[in-house]
Amino acid sequence: MAARQLPLDLALEPGFAAEDFFISGSNESAYQMIERWPDWSNSALILIGPAGSGKSHLGAIWAAKAGATTIAAATLAGREPAALVAAGALLIEDLEAIGPGQAQLFHLVNLALPRRLPLVMTARRPPGPDNFDLPDLLSRLRLAPSVSIGAPDDALMRMVLVKLLMDRQLVVDVRLVDYAALRLDYSLEAARSFVEKLDREALARKSRVTRQIAAEVLSAMAGGDDGEADAGAAEAYGPT
Repeated sequence: MAARQLPLDLALEPGFAAEDFFISGSNESAYQMIERWPDWSNSALILIGPAGSGKSHLGAIWAAKAGATTIAAATLAGREPAALVAAGALLIEDLEAIGPGQAQLFHLVNLALPRRLPLVMTARRPPGPDNFDLPDLLSRLRLAPSVSIGAPDDALMRMVLVKLLMDRQLVVDVRLVDYAALRLDYSLEAARSFVEKLDREALARKSRVTRQIAAEVLSAMAGGDDGEADAGAAEAYGPT
């Protein structure tokens, strides 16, 4: 059995710079909206997309352009809306996690909109009574323009995998990228998790990255016990 070593935990922080954002059919309309800022007809915008779709990345790109302060919606409870608005442009992240902060968000929106203060919010789904129980806030949010980001498509998953592998200086056969992209959940977080685990496993085995290792990592991520079958499928792609 090959010797294993304990790899250092050197997880890379996701890059939220504009040059790290890849455009595909799933996010092009949202990207173009952010690019048009500040030429918006309305000062508010809700970015809607599933987990791992890249809405936080796109929000960060806008925040850098607008000089906006980023606030987690979960931290709004107990904060003073007037003080937040006085700080200037705002990015409110993850509306679903707002919890008891709905009244603060309602007052914040009421203060921001008349002043045309730039305000971008991210959410996993359109605002509705299932996630907002303050009717006045829900009414305000439904009036705000929104743009949706879809789950990553094949092209985007491949581009992101290549970028993540390059960031870690991992050299792999392009067919491994195709193999992984077809089997991962269509989520940018899934791509990041896969590459991190792949890197750690190769380091632990003191081995270069192979399709067999990739198959075993994918099987473990799926919670399955069919690693041998996956490895066999991987080897069908040719020698590593």
